[in-house]
Amino acid sequence: MRQSYCLSFLLGFMLLAGCNPSAKQGDLPYLGNKHAEDVVEIDPVTLDTLIRKDTVYHQIASFSFLNQEGKAITNDEVEGKVYVADFFFTSCPTICPIMKKQMLRVYDEFHEEPDFKILSHSIDPAHDTVALLKDYAERLGVEDASTWHFLTGDREKIFEIGQTSYLTTAMEDKNQPGGLLHSGAFVLVDQQGHIRGVYDGTKEDQVDKLIADIPKLFKRNVES
Repeated sequence: MRQSYCLSFLLGFMLLAGCNPSAKQGDLPYLGNKHAEDVVEIDPVTLDTLIRKDTVYHQIASFSFLNQEGKAITNDEVEGKVYVADFFFTSCPTICPIMKKQMLRVYDEFHEEPDFKILSHSIDPAHDTVALLKDYAERLGVEDASTWHFLTGDREKIFEIGQTSYLTTAMEDKNQPGGLLHSGAFVLVDQQGHIRGVYDGTKEDQVDKLIADIPKLFKRNVES
């Protein structure tokens, strides 16, 4: 069941990416729904009011959670930075150990990059307290809490941001091992909070692609 959710998630993103006509060759696509907003401008010569359509891409909503150090982590922490988000819980008996092994590869590759972060959201915050997440991070070998944040907080808000902002699966499901359901997706987010890629965090080749794609966003930021 978990793998089918993950497969459906990945296929859905591929379809959304394919519908983006503005993505250039070699660029990472903007994923998720987009819409047009009216932008009002004044012609400096004629002083006429001009209205143009501006494309607005899907963006991660505002959030506030606690990390393994008890620090409040909000959108400010990742503003202007590239980051990878995922969802897990420490007692997960299925895909989480695989995901964290793969995310360690991402952490090892980029933890010295000041403009890179990882946000791992626990979907079992009643169990995954700040103290437990700190112990979990240390047992994984994550020494730099400023790069990889293990987040806990209000469960419904974590479910909501997972489903509506990161467009992934994060919910209670008593029929699943551990009573919770989440996809194995690693979601790549750019400096403006736009989703630019999604990868199966249980598969090494998919994480290889993520590791290769992350520097493309750094390069894009430098060129702009």
